[in-house]
Amino acid sequence: MKIVLATGNRGKVREFQQMCQDEVVPFSDLLGNMEIIEDGESFAQNALIKARTIYDKLQQEYPDDTYIVISDDSGISLPLLEGAPGIYSARYAGEQAGDKENLYKLIDVLKAKGVKHTPAYYTAAIAIVSPRGEYVVHGWMHGDVIDEARGDKGFGYDPMFIPEGFERTLGELDKGLKAELSHRSKALTLAKPIIKMLQKK
Repeated sequence: MKIVLATGNRGKVREFQQMCQDEVVPFSDLLGNMEIIEDGESFAQNALIKARTIYDKLQQEYPDDTYIVISDDSGISLPLLEGAPGIYSARYAGEQAGDKENLYKLIDVLKAKGVKHTPAYYTAAIAIVSPRGEYVVHGWMHGDVIDEARGDKGFGYDPMFIPEGFERTLGELDKGLKAELSHRSKALTLAKPIIKMLQKK
């Protein structure tokens, strides 16, 4: 039973491949590029929308094969901004915005408010869609954001996020440590037993 990741984000693909012992195939390797409209009202809803869309398309294109589709929807939330960027983290600076544009927009928002650092947290929702049902799990990582980018590791808002108990940003910490701390790895820890169960005949 093949495991397919329903994301086009190469940073997420790399993280999942590092964290999963099973081989994870990005959906684009099987279906090419597809645009999926994420119009849910929560991370869980958006993760399910992506996973269901890819699962249904795989069923149409490869009816003789069996797939488990994993989808992640994640983002950063600031209580100071009433939870923003939240589910709009990937397009905070606009629909076509990239990681750097989103990062620097949030930095600019903090500077405009005269805030040097403020509490924030990452949320990851992982949806699993398979012939044997649908599941969603969550993981969180708490810390602070600062009004500057530090470090060139990770992606997204990592260069401005300092995890709880640390003094350096995720952009400065090594990949192994980030993998232990990350919201995605915490969600994946919960997802793995479900995936193993679904793989059993």
